[in-house]
Amino acid sequence: MDRLAGADLEVGPAQPAPAVLPPLLRVWLGLIATLAALVAVVLGALYAGHSEPGSVDVWIQPAVDGVPSSWRNAALAVDYLGEPAGAAMLVMATVAGCLLLRRPRAAVLVVAGTGMTVGTTTLLKPLVGRTINGPYLSYPSGHTAFLAALALVVALLAAGRLGLGRAAGTVLVLAAALVAGAAMGWAQVALGAHYPTDVLGGWCTALAVTPATAWLVDRVADARVS
Repeated sequence: MDRLAGADLEVGPAQPAPAVLPPLLRVWLGLIATLAALVAVVLGALYAGHSEPGSVDVWIQPAVDGVPSSWRNAALAVDYLGEPAGAAMLVMATVAGCLLLRRPRAAVLVVAGTGMTVGTTTLLKPLVGRTINGPYLSYPSGHTAFLAALALVVALLAAGRLGLGRAAGTVLVLAAALVAGAAMGWAQVALGAHYPTDVLGGWCTALAVTPATAWLVDRVADARVS
């Protein structure tokens, strides 16, 4: 009996931290990331060196341009979330939330995922060379990429904690990225800071880079544990 009681008190090996990229979602998000990367590259090649809106932009812009002042204030508020100060506050708040939930990997992904995504847009802009409002490089939209990437990270965390299946988890992640990207994209086009295709390119960049960064965070963390 004493031996059994002692066995009950033994502490087993520590459980590994939950993956930030749920295993059930890896294949689907990998395929989506690949497709998004192709779209971003094709759009970049199509509009490289341009300084005018394309045919898709001409079709979409009239529905967004000329918003009333009240909506312009809303657009400015959303735009602020992609500015350095606003983005830093969002990242710090999300990191704090991840740590409170005891998800250190997710906290790392918040910083790494958004940083890698914005860094990718920064590298792509001079390579593509598309401009708007004079000399300002516009493709892809870094503001859109940032907010979509942050939404992706939060959705991945939620999918993992809720134990969602492949279909539900993928829908949640894509819906979060779509809502965040659409909100920031609308603000960027309404303010005349980007063409609609710049916004699409930024959204696709987030879809391509963030899941890849999540996979890398898991690989590095698992390697350190083993």
